Amino acid sequence: MSNTIFPCFWCDGNAKEVAEFYCRVFKDSQILEENPMVVTFQASGEKFMCLNGGPEFQITPSISIYTIIDSEEEIQAIWDLLIQGGSEMMPLDTYPWSKKYGWVKDRFGVTWQLTLDKPEHSDQKFIPCLMFSEGNFGKAEAAINFYTTIFEGSSLVFAANYGKEHGEQEGKIMHAQFFLRGKLFAVMDSSIVHGFNFNEGFSLVASCDQQQQIDHYWDMLTKNGTESMCGWLKDQFGVSWQIVPANLGRLVADPIRGKEVITEFMKMKKLDLAQLEKAGT
Repeated sequence: MSNTIFPCFWCDGNAKEVAEFYCRVFKDSQILEENPMVVTFQASGEKFMCLNGGPEFQITPSISIYTIIDSEEEIQAIWDLLIQGGSEMMPLDTYPWSKKYGWVKDRFGVTWQLTLDKPEHSDQKFIPCLMFSEGNFGKAEAAINFYTTIFEGSSLVFAANYGKEHGEQEGKIMHAQFFLRGKLFAVMDSSIVHGFNFNEGFSLVASCDQQQQIDHYWDMLTKNGTESMCGWLKDQFGVSWQIVPANLGRLVADPIRGKEVITEFMKMKKLDLAQLEKAGT
């Protein structure tokens, strides 16, 4: 699962608890690796990261996980687990677009759009969905164009626009799906004032095998965005990205060199793969 893009949840020192919870909720799940900084797990072949970042950031619904469920019995069981200590954003019910759909915020702040509707163009079970609202309203189409020019393996699958009956939202993206590096993403515009926006609580990790990839993604994504530390950046829409070497977890977990790797890692903005691999040798 190297050379891909996957979600990262910001945790307040409880990354392992969060990862273990999702491994109980979703079938075909397991912990992949863990170190003091992060715990990664996979569910139905999709990778997730839980980061021990501290209390600074809270996850918002600006990025949710559109989740494909196989049966009504399973969607109800998953809903019942996720809503414990969480809250309902849209009831689990029948809608014009789905026989069974619900949007739930779990006790860790992650929001899940559960549905029975399987995309015809992908078997992917977990689809990150970016909602463009507040100052970003109307920018979903621009975001698709921006991201698909940066990442290889990109293509637009479909885009549905709001009609005249939706007033100020007319012509904006109601729902669109596209591939980045072969991974399916979704976007939507929302004119509703939600009181939240993109932040570091939910970031997207782009793992890279070569420094050339790191340089390319970093340089492109920081255009009209902002650089941060340790491979983090915000793009022009405020979406947080981590541009990291695919072997970073192994380097950090090394019992002999791990501390030196972390020391070097903490000094960097854009990550230097050669320098990290040399640390502690």
